[in-house]
Amino acid sequence: MLVKPLIEKKNTLFREAVSVEERLLATLRFLATGRSYEDLKFSCIISPQLLGRIIPETCRAIYNCLRKKYLCFPSKEEEWLKVAEGFNNMWQFENCLGAVDGKHIAIKQPPGSGSYYYNYKGFFSVVLFAIVNANYEFTYVSCGANGRISDGGVIKQTDFYNLLITDSLKLPQPVNMRGILNKLPFVFIGDEAFSLMTNLMTPYRQTNSIGYEEKCFN
Repeated sequence: MLVKPLIEKKNTLFREAVSVEERLLATLRFLATGRSYEDLKFSCIISPQLLGRIIPETCRAIYNCLRKKYLCFPSKEEEWLKVAEGFNNMWQFENCLGAVDGKHIAIKQPPGSGSYYYNYKGFFSVVLFAIVNANYEFTYVSCGANGRISDGGVIKQTDFYNLLITDSLKLPQPVNMRGILNKLPFVFIGDEAFSLMTNLMTPYRQTNSIGYEEKCFN
């Protein structure tokens, strides 16, 4: 078990440690159901207080063990081209390097935070920003921005954005496409909450003045 060395605890004279299997089971059950620690104590036979330490610790261990294998952010041009090939084959969308979006994750209001985490949807949250490939697989995640910030603002707080605006992502160079004279850049795609950039394509904003061609583009 990959996570075993990171979450295994030793028994003491005073108590027997919760086993690795029990720790992993409690964590997976929490992630799968979203049930509260108070709820989980009955099925896991572990106190809510201890679950509050076990589950975050196990989540960190799972992330550290698996991220390099299953959360592979491309770092070479050939890796980006492979992602683009996936979008072209599956969705007939050329020059696409990933779909970006943000998701509000509901939280309890942190003490003394005021409206800092209060979002436009009417609840307290942190924002998960993510990029996925053509197979819905995550290639990048950044979580923790306060819920008040829009998706367009959240992206600016990520390492990804800093690499993007400094041309440090090692993206492929623009290429010719069928029926188009000018070379076109490789792009990430996002909704209208994001700002249009050379390597970030967004739809036309939905206004009364939007024309037929713009609607077709969207």
